[in-house]
Amino acid sequence: MKVASIVGARPQFIKCAPVSRELRKEHEEVLVHTGQHYDHGMSAVFFDELAIPEPDYNLSIGSGSHGHQTGAMLGAIEDVLLAEKPDLVLVYGDTNSTLAGALAAAKLHVPVVHVEAGLRSFDRRMPEEINRVLTDHCSDLLFCPTKTAVENLAAEGITEGVHLVGDVMVDAMSYNRGIAEERSRILEGVGVRPGEYLVITVHRPSNTDSQENMVAILGALAEAERPVVFPVHPRTRNSLKRYGLLGKMPENILVTEPLGYLDMIHLMAHAEKILTDSGGIQKEAYMLGVPCITLRENTEWVETVEAGWNVLVGAGREEIVDAIRRFSPGSQQRNVFGSGNASVLIREILGRYQDARGG
Repeated sequence: MKVASIVGARPQFIKCAPVSRELRKEHEEVLVHTGQHYDHGMSAVFFDELAIPEPDYNLSIGSGSHGHQTGAMLGAIEDVLLAEKPDLVLVYGDTNSTLAGALAAAKLHVPVVHVEAGLRSFDRRMPEEINRVLTDHCSDLLFCPTKTAVENLAAEGITEGVHLVGDVMVDAMSYNRGIAEERSRILEGVGVRPGEYLVITVHRPSNTDSQENMVAILGALAEAERPVVFPVHPRTRNSLKRYGLLGKMPENILVTEPLGYLDMIHLMAHAEKILTDSGGIQKEAYMLGVPCITLRENTEWVETVEAGWNVLVGAGREEIVDAIRRFSPGSQQRNVFGSGNASVLIREILGRYQDARGG
């Protein structure tokens, strides 16, 4: 069976690594990188560290508005699918690469497989939410990370081809955490000690496109009374420059370039708390057992909030300061993301699906 896997952004590279390892045991994989994340710090370093095979195609789409970027990807992916004639197209998560891959396949009548299906923030202002909903509704196989995701799909009338497999990020974390502990020297590199610093990531347009939000977030961090390590996403760096904030960082904020996966996992694992507007990092924080403060009004990972390990604060300065000082999980964690065998289950289900189709 030939599977075309479409990736384009940091979280997808991480999810792709364990799934590709399993797929290639029994099937042929054509790996297509759209180029949505294209600089070394957001792309190539992940392929290197996670031992992901070099992409068969790099479409080099780059940045742009959502419409232009998705449209460019759609045409380029269609050309690849026409040339390769895969049996299945596999997409991950909720980026523009996800939607473009799903639409290109669906229009060519190639079955679509969505890894991380069924997530909902119920906020249609988020481009990612539109991508999730549309991708799910044109997918043939939907691999859900949690029971909540299965329930979300059922509420929208999607019950065929739905499988609860757990989260492939658990697979990635299990495989790489020990490697990160052994190899990473990021704490020494930025000059912090375990348990005595915070980590923050900010990249969503709802924050980076608002000078008011960025001023409030940085103002809250200035009151943290401890070091804050801030790996800066390229989009965020551009926004901070535009607002005149990059050169006026509070002294306790330690700005770095984007980090590779191993350094980021090591940095997060030893943090006192993590602040983020990233969906993936909310989940990684939970898996690492580190309290998470989410700079959003909603989340697709509701399980982390319900378990008491994640708090939604938006971008209000006072709310962020209060969470830094007072938020503490009130209960032990529950295993809500599976046991680390999602990639194996995906491989097995894909094999049965192809057998049933006479492949």
